[in-house]
Amino acid sequence: MANKVIISGGGTGGHIFPAIAIANALRRLQPDIDLLFVGANGRMEMDRVPAAGYEIVGLDIQGIDRKSLWKNVGLPFKMLSSLLKARRLIKAFEADVAVGVGGYASGPLLMMANALGLPTLIQEQNSYAGVTNKRLGKKAKKICVAYEGMDKFFPAEKILLTGNPIRRSSIQIEGRKTEGLASFGLQKGKKTVLVTGGSLGAKTLNDCVLGGLEQFVDQDMQVIWQCGSYYYEALKNTLIDRLPVSVVLLPFLQRMDYAYAAADIVVSRAGAGTISELCAVGKPVILVPSPNVAEDHQTKNAKALVSKGAALLVSDVSARTNLVDTILSLATDESKCFELSEQISKLAMLDADELIANEVLKLIDK
Repeated sequence: MANKVIISGGGTGGHIFPAIAIANALRRLQPDIDLLFVGANGRMEMDRVPAAGYEIVGLDIQGIDRKSLWKNVGLPFKMLSSLLKARRLIKAFEADVAVGVGGYASGPLLMMANALGLPTLIQEQNSYAGVTNKRLGKKAKKICVAYEGMDKFFPAEKILLTGNPIRRSSIQIEGRKTEGLASFGLQKGKKTVLVTGGSLGAKTLNDCVLGGLEQFVDQDMQVIWQCGSYYYEALKNTLIDRLPVSVVLLPFLQRMDYAYAAADIVVSRAGAGTISELCAVGKPVILVPSPNVAEDHQTKNAKALVSKGAALLVSDVSARTNLVDTILSLATDESKCFELSEQISKLAMLDADELIANEVLKLIDK
């Protein structure tokens, strides 16, 4: 009889991509394994997971809205209905183990799994654990983490340092720089900067690039500018007659491998999944952590790299003043670029997906 695993979580690409990577690894190890995803209705996992070939069921759950407190009135009822639905799903599916990767759906699904005596595994992507995962960690059998020192959040005996699962297709860049540049219509021999604010984009990064266009052109630099689908139309209209040919404006990067391969320097937010990819890619990185995340965990993620000499950090609040100058300075400092590349490459953990998948299967065997 095939083993059965429920994987819960989502909300952002930073949760969805690791979840899918773990599922793919489980399927490689056990081709007949039965997998079911549980996400939050209305969130991107409800589209992305089926596109990856897996079944998903949605819970009617949301996070706390800190900007509009009245919108939280129905939250207790949504939590109760999600717990009851999670109970029905676990029993109907006859799950052997439940995996939580973070996101709204992880809470009720893993809470109910623990209540039913089902073994649970948490995959904590960040260097600073959120409130929900800290609570769930008390009853979890195994907690897979990407950073050292996580015993301040979880029982040390449950922790396994695995790294974060990454999209393997995104980091296959060896010998593909020419191909990557050509895919964006860019030239060989010019310093190329990749600026990425994630699938939704980052206003701070967009404002910085917009303000620095003339400086990039003056320094004969090329820019791959992934601005996010939310900002793309407005930026395209603003720049309709004055976007330099050396700057490629895109809402979303369909081929991260080409973008990473083409880039000499990467400027990015500091989400855990992105950082794991950047470690594997091994390019010099400038991180601009988003301030709009729980417990400011992106800053903590970034500082974990900076402390090892593996990245530069520019705060969001100072980015409009300092980011372009930092990019231009790094672009002309070959020794610093080499040092950053060397140090970030040492942090790469390429087999996190299979390490975690094996831990899931061990819980079933027990």
